[in-house]
Amino acid sequence: MPRPKKPRFVSGYPTIVAFVPQGMPVTGEVFLSVEELEAIRLTDFEHLDQETAANMMEVSRQTYGRILSNARGIIGEAIVTGKALKIGGGTYKFRGMRRRQHRRGGRRF
Repeated sequence: MPRPKKPRFVSGYPTIVAFVPQGMPVTGEVFLSVEELEAIRLTDFEHLDQETAANMMEVSRQTYGRILSNARGIIGEAIVTGKALKIGGGTYKFRGMRRRQHRRGGRRF
C-alpha cells in the first residue's frame, strides 16, 4: 500500500476552472490539479525560484520540480492537441488554514 500524499499548500482555489480551445473542435480533456496550477503560478507567473516556491508549498525542492514538470506537460498537451484544460482536485491545503484538508476523491473534476 503506497504512502498517503502529503497535502501541498496553495494560496487559494482558482477562479477559472477550465480553458477550452476556441474556433476548433475539442479533441478531449486533460486535468490539472490545484497544486499543479499553484506550481505554475509560483514559478512562471510570480517568477520565484524552485527552492522558494517549494518552501511556500511546504514540499521538497525535488517534489516541487516533479509537480511543475508534470503541470507543464499537461498544459503543453492541451495546447498542442487542442484538448480542454480542466482545473480541480488534488491533495492540498490553503496557506494560513490549520488542520483542514481539501480533498476530492474519484475523478479529478
